[in-house]
Amino acid sequence: MTEPTTDSCTPSLGPTPATVIHPRRVPFEHGLLPIPRLIFSDPTQTLTSLKNKLLELSSNNRVDSAAISESLQISVEQARLVLETLVSVLPSESESDSVDVHDLVLFLYIQSYKRLLPRTHKDSAAVADVWPSTSAFDGYLSALTPLQLVRSNSKRFTPSQGDEEAHQLSYLQKHLANIVSLLAEPVEGESEESLVLTMDRFEHLGFLFHYGDKGLEGNSLSQSSPFFANSDPNMPAVPAPASQVHDWLLQNIASALGRIAERTSSKENGPVSASDQDVAMTDASTTSVKVSTSARGASIIEGISKSSYAKHASDIKGSSVKVLNCHESAIYILAPLRYATIYGCSDATIVIGAVGKAVRVEHCERVHVIVTAKRICIANCRECVFFLGVNQQPLIVGDNHKLQVAPYNTFYSQLEEHMNEVGVLPTVNRWDEPIALGMVDPHDSLSHPAGVSDAQAESASRVDPDQFTNFVIPNWLGESTGSTEDNPFTLPESYMASQQRNENNLVEIRQLLREAPLEESRKRELSSALHVYFKDWLYVSYNIPWYLFL
Repeated sequence: MTEPTTDSCTPSLGPTPATVIHPRRVPFEHGLLPIPRLIFSDPTQTLTSLKNKLLELSSNNRVDSAAISESLQISVEQARLVLETLVSVLPSESESDSVDVHDLVLFLYIQSYKRLLPRTHKDSAAVADVWPSTSAFDGYLSALTPLQLVRSNSKRFTPSQGDEEAHQLSYLQKHLANIVSLLAEPVEGESEESLVLTMDRFEHLGFLFHYGDKGLEGNSLSQSSPFFANSDPNMPAVPAPASQVHDWLLQNIASALGRIAERTSSKENGPVSASDQDVAMTDASTTSVKVSTSARGASIIEGISKSSYAKHASDIKGSSVKVLNCHESAIYILAPLRYATIYGCSDATIVIGAVGKAVRVEHCERVHVIVTAKRICIANCRECVFFLGVNQQPLIVGDNHKLQVAPYNTFYSQLEEHMNEVGVLPTVNRWDEPIALGMVDPHDSLSHPAGVSDAQAESASRVDPDQFTNFVIPNWLGESTGSTEDNPFTLPESYMASQQRNENNLVEIRQLLREAPLEESRKRELSSALHVYFKDWLYVSYNIPWYLFL
């Protein structure tokens, strides 16, 4: 029997020198599902019993969607969604058809998390410059539910990165004893209170925490701890007492929260330095644009207004991108990514290259999103159109209105290279199979009117094939070093036929122009007039915005 660590060889339990503990933000940003049966009033007791049941059904501690469905008493479709969501937020690559029981238990535990409320914008005049004050949708407001009306009038701005991290750390701090107990196991021959964590069980805490000044994931959590850092890889590691693991994590969380508070205080009392690792989110306005890389590895693009903006793979630091509060703009992020978030944007077209884990689009209005990805979640959006090349079913949650989906409709020279790099398959596109869950998200901190908790989110309709058009990424973006020369996804037959008709019509018009008995100057005038009418048609019938013609 392997004995637990004794007091005589207790490691130093103070905060680890030269490193800082951080919450893994991905599970909180991309891993929460509004499925009521995943949220438990007594999570520790319920999940302990559930863990034991899952282990009985498991093979090498791994379970598939059938076992998840049976254990949680949810549909097979929802169980598959749970499995796919969990796989998308794990810190390392995993099999796509099964997950480790202990990762699943931690995933289910954090379904009780409540997101930090969006902050109010401090400069309402600046917001008025970029946030549309009127909309074609406004005529419908009188028919909306109270929940829709409240949200339609909200100006939402994301909390700072530091605020979100502190909120997540505080949640983990409050629930740490329960989390550790779910991973711990009793020592053979001793009382049930003598719980320990083996190195393998300890590593599962890496689902929720990671270490490092720059917050880079991938380092083994056990090697950052005093319990297993010097373990002989050829010998079984001595388990660590659960109480010591708990106390060590608490000290490190308290230290991290203290650093965040000091950094926040220094920013409030002085100018924000460009070298700050965690730059506060810049307010959106026509004159204030922020493009930065945070300490946690996310490139943040915020406040783009009435312009075109592009980023290539060489411009992106880290593996994730956040596009926040951008309005009346065309934004191109032509890069391979793990995660992407689009939040609070309006009247914009946003093209994102290839996303290997997950995309989340939230609180957007009249936005066109063009993306290839493993999966996408759409929450609380209205009048948006999504041109998708996705390997899993799109997830639609929250309070949505007039959403449309269509097959992927563009390409750039390095697209297939980027897709291959992050694992997006061009042979699978489930763009037209959206899953709509509940209208009310139990993970937000807003109060909800009675009677809407069980309502299903409004799903998305398909774009009419006759309204489908290819999107051409402008040549001025450059970087034509790749081999992609066409859309890597095969269009459905009806969309292909419509596209062919449009191309034939264009050929006929060009032929008629060439053969028209007109002087060259009149031909040029006619061509210009046709171009103007074509732009008007795009805007009226398909809402292609004016800024794409700049």
